[in-house]
Amino acid sequence: MLTTAGGPVHPFVHRYELDTSRPTGREVARDLALRAFLPGAALWLAVVGLGFLIKGPLQNLPGEAGINENLVTWRTPFLDTVTEMLSAIGTTEFIIGACVLAVALIWWRTRQWWFALVPALAVSLQALVFLTSSLVVGRSRPEVEMLDHAPPTSSFPSGHTGASTAFYLTLALLAQRVQNPALRVVLTVLAVLVPFAVGFARLYRGMHSLTDVLAGVVNGVVCAVLAWGYLRRDTSQVRA
Repeated sequence: MLTTAGGPVHPFVHRYELDTSRPTGREVARDLALRAFLPGAALWLAVVGLGFLIKGPLQNLPGEAGINENLVTWRTPFLDTVTEMLSAIGTTEFIIGACVLAVALIWWRTRQWWFALVPALAVSLQALVFLTSSLVVGRSRPEVEMLDHAPPTSSFPSGHTGASTAFYLTLALLAQRVQNPALRVVLTVLAVLVPFAVGFARLYRGMHSLTDVLAGVVNGVVCAVLAWGYLRRDTSQVRA
């Protein structure tokens, strides 16, 4: 594997640095359809299938109720405040605002509009899977006191967790461009930890069951990977 001053060059992680050629609008549209939305449809089927499995044969996983009930006993004013802030960074408004800022910064720094699309694609694809699958599955929220107002969507999968995973995992991939090794590690770790913190906050606040959060993580991870790899790039110069 080739290396640079900033560390090893992985062909997937650094694909937009290895191939900076400008694609045509037609190429972008083709790759969006074949490499993002088509596998995204397969992801949707998997999420919906898992949701129906949980609601049907698995009888809504009654054992999960104990997790939410146990977390209720952990509640303190301090943790209530901390989890409220953690939950807030996974809200639609916050993620959209941060995503717009990320797109603008990437476009400004790289002048590659096709690369700047990546965070928006990750968040949008995740939202499309989440919104439609939650509508179809319609799982009820845990039967504990909820510390937040319940949104109109159902409990499965967790939208806050999915959105934060898709967005912050994209930021973790972007952080691999940072030349300073220590700073790169810090930014990567922080970006990876945020979705887990958001997921815990949603559990603690009684808004989701454990499998809702786990499904949200899977949705976010897959959508981030699909978005990062949506455009065909030539990385043949990198040898393993």
